[in-house]
Amino acid sequence: MSEPLRLGVAGLGTVGVGVVKIIQQKANLLAERSGRPIEITAVSARSRDKDRGVPLDAYGWEDDPAALARRDDIDVFVELVGGDDGPAKQAIEAALAAGKDVVTANKALLAHHGQRLAELAEDAGHVIRFEAAVAGGIPVIKALTEGLAGNDVERVLGVMNGTCNYILTRMENAGLSYEDAFAEADGLGYLEADPTLDVGGIDAGHKLALLAAIAFGTQPDFDAVELEGIGSITIEDIRQAADMGYRIKLLGVAQLTGRGLEQRMSPCLVPAISPLGQLEGGTNMVVLEGDHAGQIVLRGAGAGQGPTASAVMSDVIDIARGTRLSTFGQPARGLRKARPARAAVPAPYYLRMELVDKPGALAKIAAQLGEAGISIDRMRQYGHEATTAPVLIVTHRTTRAALDEAIRGFETTGVLASTPVAIRIEEV
Repeated sequence: MSEPLRLGVAGLGTVGVGVVKIIQQKANLLAERSGRPIEITAVSARSRDKDRGVPLDAYGWEDDPAALARRDDIDVFVELVGGDDGPAKQAIEAALAAGKDVVTANKALLAHHGQRLAELAEDAGHVIRFEAAVAGGIPVIKALTEGLAGNDVERVLGVMNGTCNYILTRMENAGLSYEDAFAEADGLGYLEADPTLDVGGIDAGHKLALLAAIAFGTQPDFDAVELEGIGSITIEDIRQAADMGYRIKLLGVAQLTGRGLEQRMSPCLVPAISPLGQLEGGTNMVVLEGDHAGQIVLRGAGAGQGPTASAVMSDVIDIARGTRLSTFGQPARGLRKARPARAAVPAPYYLRMELVDKPGALAKIAAQLGEAGISIDRMRQYGHEATTAPVLIVTHRTTRAALDEAIRGFETTGVLASTPVAIRIEEV
Protein backbone atom coordinates (compact mmCIF):
# COMPACT_ATOMS: atom_id res chain seq x y z
CA MET A 1 0.00 0.00 0.00
CA SER A 2 1.20 3.56 -0.70
CA GLU A 3 2.67 5.93 1.85
CA PRO A 4 0.14 7.51 4.24
CA LEU A 5 -1.46 10.84 3.42
CA ARG A 6 -0.53 13.03 6.39
CA LEU A 7 -2.93 15.72 7.58
CA GLY A 8 -2.52 18.80 9.70
CA VAL A 9 -5.89 19.83 11.15
CA ALA A 10 -6.28 23.46 12.23
CA GLY A 11 -9.37 24.12 14.32
CA LEU A 12 -10.78 21.63 16.79
CA GLY A 13 -14.30 22.90 17.11
CA THR A 14 -17.36 20.90 16.16
CA VAL A 15 -16.22 20.08 12.62
CA GLY A 16 -12.57 19.55 13.48
CA VAL A 17 -13.47 17.04 16.18
CA GLY A 18 -15.77 15.34 13.70
CA VAL A 19 -12.88 14.92 11.26
CA VAL A 20 -10.68 13.46 14.02
CA LYS A 21 -13.44 11.00 14.92
CA ILE A 22 -13.85 9.77 11.34
CA ILE A 23 -10.12 9.24 10.92
CA GLN A 24 -9.80 7.46 14.26
CA GLN A 25 -12.90 5.30 13.86
CA LYS A 26 -12.76 4.46 10.13
CA ALA A 27 -9.05 4.10 9.40
CA ASN A 28 -9.44 0.78 7.54
CA LEU A 29 -12.39 1.95 5.46
CA LEU A 30 -10.61 5.18 4.48
CA ALA A 31 -7.49 3.24 3.45
CA GLU A 32 -9.51 0.79 1.38
CA ARG A 33 -11.44 3.52 -0.42
CA SER A 34 -8.52 5.86 -1.04
CA GLY A 35 -5.80 3.27 -1.69
CA ARG A 36 -3.53 4.55 1.08
CA PRO A 37 -3.71 5.20 4.84
CA ILE A 38 -4.93 8.62 5.97
CA GLU A 39 -3.38 9.87 9.19
CA ILE A 40 -3.32 13.01 11.31
CA THR A 41 0.21 14.17 12.08
CA ALA A 42 -0.44 17.38 13.99
CA VAL A 43 -3.25 19.72 15.06
CA SER A 44 -3.76 23.32 16.10
CA ALA A 45 -6.39 25.09 18.19
CA ARG A 46 -6.72 27.95 20.67
CA SER A 47 -6.47 25.83 23.79
CA ARG A 48 -4.44 22.68 24.45
CA ASP A 49 -6.20 21.90 27.72
CA LYS A 50 -9.83 21.77 26.59
CA ASP A 51 -11.46 18.34 26.73
CA ARG A 52 -12.82 17.73 23.24
CA GLY A 53 -13.97 14.18 23.80
CA VAL A 54 -11.38 12.60 21.48
CA PRO A 55 -7.77 11.55 22.22
CA LEU A 56 -5.25 14.00 20.77
CA ASP A 57 -2.04 13.06 22.58
CA ALA A 58 -0.70 11.08 19.59
CA TYR A 59 -0.56 14.22 17.44
CA GLY A 60 1.89 17.08 17.34
CA TRP A 61 0.58 20.44 18.50
CA GLU A 62 1.01 23.95 17.13
CA ASP A 63 -0.47 27.01 18.75
CA ASP A 64 -0.20 28.90 15.46
CA PRO A 65 -2.13 27.41 12.50
CA ALA A 66 0.39 28.93 10.07
CA ALA A 67 3.18 27.04 11.85
CA LEU A 68 1.13 23.86 11.44
CA ALA A 69 0.72 24.62 7.74
CA ARG A 70 4.49 24.85 7.29
CA ARG A 71 5.37 21.56 9.02
CA ASP A 72 7.43 19.15 6.93
CA ASP A 73 5.47 16.14 8.19
CA ILE A 74 2.09 17.08 6.68
CA ASP A 75 0.90 16.75 3.09
CA VAL A 76 -2.55 18.32 3.37
CA PHE A 77 -3.52 21.31 5.49
CA VAL A 78 -7.13 21.08 6.72
CA GLU A 79 -8.38 24.56 7.67
CA LEU A 80 -11.37 24.57 10.01
CA VAL A 81 -10.56 27.79 11.88
CA GLY A 82 -13.11 30.01 10.10
CA GLY A 83 -13.21 33.73 9.43
CA ASP A 84 -12.91 35.63 6.17
CA ASP A 85 -9.42 36.91 6.93
CA GLY A 86 -6.80 36.75 9.69
CA PRO A 87 -5.31 33.44 10.87
CA ALA A 88 -7.27 31.26 8.45
CA LYS A 89 -6.15 33.19 5.37
CA GLN A 90 -2.57 33.47 6.61
CA ALA A 91 -2.41 29.74 7.33
CA ILE A 92 -3.76 28.75 3.89
CA GLU A 93 -1.27 31.06 2.20
CA ALA A 94 1.50 29.51 4.32
CA ALA A 95 0.37 26.01 3.39
CA LEU A 96 0.41 26.76 -0.34
CA ALA A 97 3.82 28.41 -0.09
CA ALA A 98 5.10 25.32 1.74
CA GLY A 99 3.89 22.96 -0.97
CA LYS A 100 0.72 21.61 0.69
CA ASP A 101 -2.71 20.90 -0.68
CA VAL A 102 -5.57 22.53 1.23
CA VAL A 103 -9.00 21.35 2.34
CA THR A 104 -11.25 23.97 3.93
CA ALA A 105 -14.82 24.49 5.09
CA ASN A 106 -14.40 28.28 5.05
CA LYS A 107 -17.08 29.73 2.78
CA ALA A 108 -16.55 33.34 3.90
CA LEU A 109 -12.83 33.26 3.16
CA LEU A 110 -13.32 31.78 -0.31
CA ALA A 111 -16.22 34.09 -1.16
CA HIS A 112 -13.99 37.11 -0.46
CA HIS A 113 -10.51 35.82 -1.41
CA GLY A 114 -11.16 32.66 -3.42
CA GLN A 115 -9.93 33.99 -6.75
CA ARG A 116 -6.51 35.00 -5.44
CA LEU A 117 -6.10 31.84 -3.36
CA ALA A 118 -7.09 29.66 -6.32
CA GLU A 119 -4.49 31.38 -8.50
CA LEU A 120 -1.82 30.90 -5.80
CA ALA A 121 -2.71 27.21 -5.50
CA GLU A 122 -2.76 26.51 -9.21
CA ASP A 123 0.43 28.46 -9.91
CA ALA A 124 2.13 26.25 -7.30
CA GLY A 125 0.60 23.03 -8.66
CA HIS A 126 -1.58 22.43 -5.60
CA VAL A 127 -5.32 22.16 -4.96
CA ILE A 128 -7.85 23.82 -2.68
CA ARG A 129 -10.92 21.69 -2.03
CA PHE A 130 -14.00 23.03 -0.22
CA GLU A 131 -16.95 20.64 -0.42
CA ALA A 132 -17.75 21.31 3.25
CA ALA A 133 -18.05 25.07 2.67
CA VAL A 134 -21.42 24.78 0.91
CA ALA A 135 -24.51 22.94 2.18
CA GLY A 136 -22.81 20.73 4.76
CA GLY A 137 -23.06 17.07 3.82
CA ILE A 138 -24.68 17.67 0.41
CA PRO A 139 -22.08 16.92 -2.33
CA VAL A 140 -23.07 19.91 -4.43
CA ILE A 141 -19.52 20.97 -5.36
CA LYS A 142 -18.83 17.51 -6.78
CA ALA A 143 -22.16 17.57 -8.59
CA LEU A 144 -21.22 20.80 -10.38
CA THR A 145 -17.52 20.18 -11.04
CA GLU A 146 -17.86 16.50 -11.97
CA GLY A 147 -21.41 15.22 -12.44
CA LEU A 148 -22.61 18.16 -14.54
CA ALA A 149 -19.28 18.99 -16.18
CA GLY A 150 -20.80 18.24 -19.61
CA ASN A 151 -23.65 20.70 -19.14
CA ASP A 152 -24.14 24.41 -19.54
CA VAL A 153 -25.67 25.24 -16.16
CA GLU A 154 -28.74 27.39 -16.63
CA ARG A 155 -29.66 28.14 -13.03
CA VAL A 156 -28.57 27.35 -9.48
CA LEU A 157 -31.05 27.89 -6.66
CA GLY A 158 -31.70 26.62 -3.21
CA VAL A 159 -32.21 26.95 0.51
CA MET A 160 -28.68 27.22 1.87
CA ASN A 161 -29.13 28.32 5.47
CA GLY A 162 -30.81 25.84 7.80
CA THR A 163 -31.36 28.39 10.56
CA CYS A 164 -33.50 30.60 8.36
CA ASN A 165 -35.45 27.62 7.09
CA TYR A 166 -36.01 26.50 10.67
CA ILE A 167 -37.33 29.95 11.67
CA LEU A 168 -39.67 30.22 8.68
CA THR A 169 -41.09 26.71 9.07
CA ARG A 170 -41.58 27.20 12.82
CA MET A 171 -43.45 30.43 12.12
CA GLU A 172 -45.78 28.55 9.79
CA ASN A 173 -46.20 25.29 11.69
CA ALA A 174 -46.46 26.75 15.20
CA GLY A 175 -47.99 30.14 14.38
CA LEU A 176 -45.02 31.95 15.93
CA SER A 177 -44.00 35.52 15.29
CA TYR A 178 -40.59 36.10 13.72
CA GLU A 179 -39.29 37.33 17.07
CA ASP A 180 -40.48 34.21 18.91
CA ALA A 181 -39.11 31.82 16.28
CA PHE A 182 -35.80 33.70 16.30
CA ALA A 183 -35.57 33.42 20.09
CA GLU A 184 -36.33 29.69 19.89
CA ALA A 185 -33.59 29.14 17.29
CA ASP A 186 -31.17 31.14 19.42
CA GLY A 187 -32.02 29.07 22.50
CA LEU A 188 -31.27 25.88 20.54
CA GLY A 189 -27.85 27.21 19.55
CA TYR A 190 -28.71 27.44 15.83
CA LEU A 191 -27.63 31.06 15.36
CA GLU A 192 -24.12 32.32 14.68
CA ALA A 193 -22.48 34.55 17.30
CA ASP A 194 -23.46 37.38 14.94
CA PRO A 195 -27.05 36.42 14.04
CA THR A 196 -27.11 38.70 11.00
CA LEU A 197 -24.81 36.20 9.25
CA ASP A 198 -27.78 33.83 9.29
CA VAL A 199 -30.97 35.90 9.21
CA GLY A 200 -29.41 38.65 7.07
CA GLY A 201 -28.62 36.15 4.32
CA ILE A 202 -24.84 36.70 4.50
CA ASP A 203 -23.89 33.10 5.29
CA ALA A 204 -26.06 31.78 2.48
CA GLY A 205 -24.81 34.54 0.16
CA HIS A 206 -21.23 33.33 0.62
CA LYS A 207 -22.32 29.87 -0.50
CA LEU A 208 -24.22 31.20 -3.50
CA ALA A 209 -21.17 33.18 -4.68
CA LEU A 210 -19.08 29.99 -4.67
CA LEU A 211 -21.69 27.93 -6.51
CA ALA A 212 -22.13 30.66 -9.12
CA ALA A 213 -18.38 30.75 -9.79
CA ILE A 214 -18.33 27.01 -10.49
CA ALA A 215 -21.60 26.93 -12.41
CA PHE A 216 -20.86 29.82 -14.78
CA GLY A 217 -17.05 29.89 -14.99
CA THR A 218 -16.81 33.29 -13.33
CA GLN A 219 -14.68 34.74 -10.57
CA PRO A 220 -16.37 34.51 -7.17
CA ASP A 221 -17.90 37.90 -6.40
CA PHE A 222 -19.71 38.05 -3.08
CA ASP A 223 -19.99 41.85 -3.28
CA ALA A 224 -22.30 41.44 -6.29
CA VAL A 225 -24.78 39.20 -4.41
CA GLU A 226 -28.03 41.03 -3.68
CA LEU A 227 -28.81 40.30 -0.03
CA GLU A 228 -32.12 40.56 1.78
CA GLY A 229 -32.73 38.76 5.05
CA ILE A 230 -35.89 37.40 6.60
CA GLY A 231 -36.36 40.03 9.32
CA SER A 232 -39.27 41.74 7.56
CA ILE A 233 -41.31 38.52 7.18
CA THR A 234 -44.36 38.44 9.43
CA ILE A 235 -46.72 35.66 10.45
CA GLU A 236 -49.31 37.40 8.24
CA ASP A 237 -47.03 36.94 5.22
CA ILE A 238 -46.60 33.27 6.10
CA ARG A 239 -50.36 32.76 6.38
CA GLN A 240 -51.24 34.69 3.24
CA ALA A 241 -48.63 32.78 1.25
CA ALA A 242 -50.07 29.48 2.52
CA ASP A 243 -53.57 30.56 1.50
CA MET A 244 -52.32 31.05 -2.05
CA GLY A 245 -50.52 27.69 -2.15
CA TYR A 246 -47.01 29.02 -1.45
CA ARG A 247 -44.39 28.87 1.28
CA ILE A 248 -41.77 31.51 2.03
CA LYS A 249 -38.12 30.48 1.84
CA LEU A 250 -34.83 32.36 1.99
CA LEU A 251 -33.85 31.41 -1.53
CA GLY A 252 -30.56 31.85 -3.32
CA VAL A 253 -30.71 32.13 -7.10
CA ALA A 254 -27.86 32.52 -9.58
CA GLN A 255 -28.28 32.66 -13.34
CA LEU A 256 -26.39 34.13 -16.27
CA THR A 257 -28.50 36.37 -18.47
CA GLY A 258 -27.82 38.70 -21.39
CA ARG A 259 -27.41 41.52 -18.88
CA GLY A 260 -24.86 39.73 -16.73
CA LEU A 261 -24.68 37.43 -13.72
CA GLU A 262 -27.67 37.61 -11.45
CA GLN A 263 -26.97 36.54 -7.85
CA ARG A 264 -29.59 37.14 -5.18
CA MET A 265 -30.33 35.80 -1.74
CA SER A 266 -33.76 36.91 -0.61
CA PRO A 267 -37.10 35.69 0.73
CA CYS A 268 -39.22 34.21 -2.07
CA LEU A 269 -42.56 32.50 -2.38
CA VAL A 270 -42.24 29.00 -3.86
CA PRO A 271 -45.05 26.55 -4.66
CA ALA A 272 -45.91 24.51 -1.57
CA ILE A 273 -45.96 21.33 -3.68
CA SER A 274 -42.44 21.88 -5.08
CA PRO A 275 -39.40 20.15 -3.53
CA LEU A 276 -38.27 23.48 -2.09
CA GLY A 277 -41.74 24.17 -0.75
CA GLN A 278 -41.78 20.87 1.10
CA LEU A 279 -38.43 21.46 2.78
CA GLU A 280 -38.79 21.53 6.58
CA GLY A 281 -36.67 22.55 9.54
CA GLY A 282 -32.91 23.00 9.30
CA THR A 283 -32.46 20.96 6.11
CA ASN A 284 -30.78 22.43 3.01
CA MET A 285 -31.69 21.88 -0.63
CA VAL A 286 -29.83 22.89 -3.78
CA VAL A 287 -31.40 22.66 -7.24
CA LEU A 288 -29.12 22.57 -10.28
CA GLU A 289 -30.48 23.00 -13.80
CA GLY A 290 -28.33 21.83 -16.72
CA ASP A 291 -29.11 22.02 -20.41
CA HIS A 292 -28.71 18.23 -20.85
CA ALA A 293 -29.26 16.80 -17.36
CA GLY A 294 -32.36 18.87 -16.64
CA GLN A 295 -33.21 19.61 -13.01
CA ILE A 296 -31.15 17.91 -10.28
CA VAL A 297 -32.39 18.23 -6.68
CA LEU A 298 -29.95 17.66 -3.81
CA ARG A 299 -31.31 17.58 -0.25
CA GLY A 300 -29.63 16.92 3.09
CA ALA A 301 -28.18 18.23 6.32
CA GLY A 302 -26.62 21.62 5.73
CA ALA A 303 -24.62 21.77 8.95
CA GLY A 304 -23.62 19.76 11.99
CA GLN A 305 -20.58 17.77 13.01
CA GLY A 306 -21.19 14.57 11.09
CA PRO A 307 -22.38 15.98 7.74
CA THR A 308 -19.73 18.69 7.54
CA ALA A 309 -16.88 16.41 8.63
CA SER A 310 -18.10 13.90 6.05
CA ALA A 311 -17.74 16.56 3.35
CA VAL A 312 -14.23 17.43 4.55
CA MET A 313 -13.24 13.78 4.32
CA SER A 314 -14.62 13.44 0.80
CA ASP A 315 -12.08 16.06 -0.30
CA VAL A 316 -9.28 14.41 1.67
CA ILE A 317 -10.05 11.06 0.04
CA ASP A 318 -10.01 12.60 -3.44
CA ILE A 319 -6.55 14.02 -2.76
CA ALA A 320 -5.41 10.64 -1.41
CA ARG A 321 -6.65 9.01 -4.65
CA GLY A 322 -4.69 11.50 -6.73
CA THR A 323 -7.69 13.45 -8.02
CA ARG A 324 -6.53 16.96 -8.98
CA LEU A 325 -9.18 19.52 -9.89
CA SER A 326 -9.01 23.28 -10.32
CA THR A 327 -10.50 25.09 -7.35
CA PHE A 328 -13.60 26.31 -9.18
CA GLY A 329 -13.79 23.54 -11.77
CA GLN A 330 -11.61 25.18 -14.41
CA PRO A 331 -8.29 27.04 -14.28
CA ALA A 332 -8.60 30.10 -12.06
CA ARG A 333 -6.86 32.45 -14.50
CA GLY A 334 -9.45 31.51 -17.11
CA LEU A 335 -12.40 32.54 -14.95
CA ARG A 336 -13.99 35.68 -16.33
CA LYS A 337 -15.15 38.60 -14.23
CA ALA A 338 -18.91 38.69 -14.70
CA ARG A 339 -20.92 41.85 -15.08
CA PRO A 340 -23.28 42.01 -12.07
CA ALA A 341 -26.97 42.19 -12.97
CA ARG A 342 -30.03 42.84 -10.89
CA ALA A 343 -32.95 40.45 -11.14
CA ALA A 344 -34.08 41.08 -14.71
CA VAL A 345 -36.01 37.88 -15.34
CA PRO A 346 -39.71 38.79 -14.89
CA ALA A 347 -41.71 37.10 -12.14
CA PRO A 348 -44.92 37.66 -10.19
CA TYR A 349 -44.55 39.55 -6.91
CA TYR A 350 -46.39 39.52 -3.60
CA LEU A 351 -46.96 43.00 -2.14
CA ARG A 352 -48.14 43.75 1.40
CA MET A 353 -48.76 47.24 2.78
CA GLU A 354 -51.04 49.21 5.05
CA LEU A 355 -53.00 52.09 3.58
CA VAL A 356 -54.68 55.00 5.24
CA ASP A 357 -58.34 53.99 5.42
CA LYS A 358 -59.94 56.63 3.25
CA PRO A 359 -61.80 56.62 -0.07
CA GLY A 360 -59.65 56.28 -3.17
CA ALA A 361 -56.54 55.00 -1.38
CA LEU A 362 -56.49 51.67 -3.16
CA ALA A 363 -57.17 53.30 -6.53
CA LYS A 364 -54.09 55.48 -6.11
CA ILE A 365 -51.93 52.42 -5.48
CA ALA A 366 -53.41 50.62 -8.48
CA ALA A 367 -52.76 53.68 -10.62
CA GLN A 368 -49.07 53.72 -9.66
CA LEU A 369 -48.76 50.05 -10.57
CA GLY A 370 -50.41 50.76 -13.93
CA GLU A 371 -48.04 53.67 -14.64
CA ALA A 372 -45.09 51.31 -14.02
CA GLY A 373 -46.58 48.83 -16.49
CA ILE A 374 -47.57 46.30 -13.82
CA SER A 375 -50.91 44.50 -13.91
CA ILE A 376 -52.64 43.05 -10.86
CA ASP A 377 -53.41 39.35 -10.65
CA ARG A 378 -55.07 39.31 -7.23
CA MET A 379 -55.86 41.91 -4.62
CA ARG A 380 -57.30 41.62 -1.11
CA GLN A 381 -58.08 43.87 1.82
CA TYR A 382 -58.31 42.23 5.22
CA GLY A 383 -58.55 42.97 8.94
CA HIS A 384 -59.29 46.72 8.97
CA GLU A 385 -57.81 48.62 11.88
CA ALA A 386 -59.26 51.84 13.20
CA THR A 387 -57.42 54.09 10.76
CA THR A 388 -55.58 51.75 8.39
CA ALA A 389 -56.43 48.99 5.92
CA PRO A 390 -53.96 46.14 5.31
CA VAL A 391 -53.78 45.33 1.59
CA LEU A 392 -52.33 42.31 -0.22
CA ILE A 393 -51.57 42.44 -3.96
CA VAL A 394 -50.18 39.72 -6.24
CA THR A 395 -48.91 41.07 -9.55
CA HIS A 396 -48.56 39.42 -12.90
CA ARG A 397 -45.00 38.85 -14.14
CA THR A 398 -42.88 41.99 -13.93
CA THR A 399 -39.31 43.05 -13.30
CA ARG A 400 -37.95 44.20 -9.97
CA ALA A 401 -36.96 47.49 -11.59
CA ALA A 402 -40.57 48.17 -12.60
CA LEU A 403 -41.79 47.19 -9.14
CA ASP A 404 -39.29 49.54 -7.48
CA GLU A 405 -40.55 52.31 -9.74
CA ALA A 406 -44.12 51.61 -8.60
CA ILE A 407 -43.11 51.54 -4.91
CA ARG A 408 -41.42 54.92 -5.29
CA GLY A 409 -44.68 56.13 -6.78
CA PHE A 410 -46.61 54.77 -3.78
CA GLU A 411 -44.62 57.11 -1.56
CA THR A 412 -45.96 60.17 -3.43
CA THR A 413 -49.63 59.24 -2.95
CA GLY A 414 -49.97 60.14 0.71
CA VAL A 415 -51.94 56.95 1.41
CA LEU A 416 -49.17 54.64 2.67
CA ALA A 417 -49.31 53.84 6.39
CA SER A 418 -46.38 51.38 6.31
CA THR A 419 -43.37 50.52 4.18
CA PRO A 420 -44.44 48.03 1.49
CA VAL A 421 -43.05 44.50 1.68
CA ALA A 422 -42.32 42.97 -1.75
CA ILE A 423 -41.51 39.27 -2.16
CA ARG A 424 -40.71 37.60 -5.46
CA ILE A 425 -42.70 34.49 -6.42
CA GLU A 426 -40.08 32.14 -7.84
CA GLU A 427 -40.98 29.59 -10.48
CA VAL A 428 -39.33 26.29 -9.48
